[in-house]
Amino acid sequence: MIRRARLLAVLAILIPGAMILIGSTQTWVEVTLLGDAGSDLTVAGADAIAVLAPLSLAVLALGLALSIVGVVLRYVFGALSLVGGITLATLAAQTLAGPPLATYAPAVTDATGITGDAAVGDLVASTALTVWPAVTLLAAVILAVAGVLVLVTARRWARGGRKYEAAVAARASRVDPGRPLDAIDSWDDLSRGDDPTTGGTAR
Repeated sequence: MIRRARLLAVLAILIPGAMILIGSTQTWVEVTLLGDAGSDLTVAGADAIAVLAPLSLAVLALGLALSIVGVVLRYVFGALSLVGGITLATLAAQTLAGPPLATYAPAVTDATGITGDAAVGDLVASTALTVWPAVTLLAAVILAVAGVLVLVTARRWARGGRKYEAAVAARASRVDPGRPLDAIDSWDDLSRGDDPTTGGTAR
């Protein structure tokens, strides 16, 4: 059950992270300009929310590292996932409620050369949202739930190296201490940090 919880938590971080990263490259807002101001514009997720792409990359890195870190970092990563999910959900929800001028003003300025919130607002006839803000909101909620799952179950996860340590111990119990070390024995010693040529710890 705990092993499933860890796998579920890692996947529930990686999958939303990938969804958010993809969403950052897709069109979020379609802007229709008045009169001869220019053609209609499209605004990508990364332009609508500047932190979208960096946060999605951070989430992916966090998810990849989560399964191999110790207990303390599990709690840290769980808290970061929760905060990141809440932050992204809030930003996506604000866009869904009605895209703020800040999400598309830079695109209008780039297309027309006109600056200033009032002037840019006067150029815009209408805005329309695509499905990607909603997809990002869903992914952010899943990410936040994954953070809670990590915080609740992290202490009970098995250590990543326990199986390896058990295998090494079992093999050592079968080895005759009086016989010479072979190449495989020496490699195992080095992998554990012991220098077989000195009888000490490799540095």
